[in-house]
Amino acid sequence: MKKTRTRFAPSPTGYMHIGNLRTAIFEYLIAKKDNGDFILRIEDTDQTRKVEGAIDFIYDTLSLCRFKIDEGPNNEGEYGPYIQSERIDIYKKHALELVEKGAAYYCFCTEERLDKLREVASLNKQAFMYDGHCRNLSKEEVDEMLAKGVPYVIRQAMPKTGETIVSDVVYGDIVINNSVLEDQILIKSDGYPTYNFANVIDDHLMNITHVVRGKEYLDQTAKYNLLYDAFGWEKPEYVHVAMVLGEDGSKLSKRNGDASFMDLYNEGYLPDAIVNYLVLLGWSPETNQEVFSMDELINAFDPKRISKSSSQYDVKKLNWFNAQYIKRLSMDDYFDFVLPFLKDAYNLDEKSDEWIHHLVSIYQNHISYGKEIVNEVKIFFEDDITLDEECLSFMKQDGVNDTLKAFKEEIEAISDWNVDSISIAINNVKEKAGVKGKMLYMPIRIAVSGVMHGPELPDTIYLLGKEKVLKRL
Repeated sequence: MKKTRTRFAPSPTGYMHIGNLRTAIFEYLIAKKDNGDFILRIEDTDQTRKVEGAIDFIYDTLSLCRFKIDEGPNNEGEYGPYIQSERIDIYKKHALELVEKGAAYYCFCTEERLDKLREVASLNKQAFMYDGHCRNLSKEEVDEMLAKGVPYVIRQAMPKTGETIVSDVVYGDIVINNSVLEDQILIKSDGYPTYNFANVIDDHLMNITHVVRGKEYLDQTAKYNLLYDAFGWEKPEYVHVAMVLGEDGSKLSKRNGDASFMDLYNEGYLPDAIVNYLVLLGWSPETNQEVFSMDELINAFDPKRISKSSSQYDVKKLNWFNAQYIKRLSMDDYFDFVLPFLKDAYNLDEKSDEWIHHLVSIYQNHISYGKEIVNEVKIFFEDDITLDEECLSFMKQDGVNDTLKAFKEEIEAISDWNVDSISIAINNVKEKAGVKGKMLYMPIRIAVSGVMHGPELPDTIYLLGKEKVLKRL
């Protein structure tokens, strides 16, 4: 039995968007479920879209998500090179092999001729399809054109009758009518392979057993299968996944300005939480479990449980997942996680380490992403507060002034400023003013912090400091 080998093959075009990352997650889980290999391959044959530094973004993303790359450009194995632009001679050799077999041919059509064909197709309201003009050129005609140095591409010679069956783990057997398959370009005029051709060559030569791709490419897979058949090669297992839609229902993509992994990471989303959330976009376990460790995901993952329907990206659900992971951080890890966000937003020079630790600790169960703490703690860094309409309305109720008067007296009497003495003071107000519950805590919270809800009131008061609390009262 062949060892399971999957590959993640992104293009180096910038940050990785989360739809791409979800594909990587599925590929990683399929490989590791069978103790197989996860290969990184960089698909950079479209040099016009290449972004400087993008390969490092890919490495950083996979590293942060704790995906072990078994083979790749930064961890060469026996099937390299793992960057497609370094494999040009390999693609050319295999394309010429197909020409020799009659499964591909040289095409010398000019852009002007192709543009006219596109124009006619548009006028007839038909999808453009190359008409096979160069398919029947004689060997002598081809040799003459090549000798003259006429620019050419190499096209795949598609069968025009019959059907091609694509077997997929998620969608089952899909029957494609060969008459709709265009003679696709394999080698472009610049000598570079097309995405579709390079994929087939690399997947075979790298012994890839499972290919995970977007559902939108399902029909294209018939062309892949015909290439495998032309070479006499064994086909991999295909796992096509429905796309992830944005919150507005459109296709999720970098071009639409949708969040990339690094955008989320820089906002304070934990990689483990992002992975956990994304794997459940379009896949469901057999149980109702939602929060998974990586080992648990590997054990539970079954590609047959991938949904055929599109999934919708939901920031609220992602926030929920992230909050669960933040709550599980050790205090030291949590402190290291949120401190950079605080330092970027506020001057902490005059704050003691004890005060900073106390501040962040009371928000561990209140934030859903790291940067959120900046807004949550602003009451501790502002001199003045402004009450909103809801707070103002509450403070007009009978008995509020009596509660605040009693509380002020209690605060003034505290000599040793700590959370316990503040808790005792609040308890004393309960007796003095004859109030409890909301009518005890809400007036005090609004008066000292300017908001109706927050972390434990004694901690809030302690961190604000006696001087600031009395000033606000």
